[in-house]
Amino acid sequence: MKNRTFLGVLCFLIVAACNTEPKAIAYGSEGCHFCSMTIVDTQHAAQFMTKKGRSYSFDATECMFNYLQDVAPETIALYRVNDYNNPGVFIDAKEATYLISKNIPSPMGGNLSAFTTKEAAEKMQQEHTGSVYSWKELQSKFNKG
Repeated sequence: MKNRTFLGVLCFLIVAACNTEPKAIAYGSEGCHFCSMTIVDTQHAAQFMTKKGRSYSFDATECMFNYLQDVAPETIALYRVNDYNNPGVFIDAKEATYLISKNIPSPMGGNLSAFTTKEAAEKMQQEHTGSVYSWKELQSKFNKG
């Protein structure tokens, strides 16, 4: 009986340790992993989770890109960004479309916003001007300094 109890507890601990979801951002109290600014903006926050289950949160997508310059991509399980049109709702950062527009300020001044679809980003571009980017295009832009 003791062996079954021990095995049951061990299995529970192993499953509990395998975190497959990033932790929620504590808006208003959690600090950005890149710049240490308190994360308050639900339209521009970003986050990634490592394959080991550790979450890193950022007050702006540009902070995440800057932080990622020193992180091995093969260690990342997922990247998430807030959908500008749905504040507080995370979307897959690799599938998002981005707009850099001086008319839509972000917390760190990169003026970078994420959208669920290319059409949504282009609509916002028509209203506010700016340039539209994919995930890969932004990676190239940030890696060039």
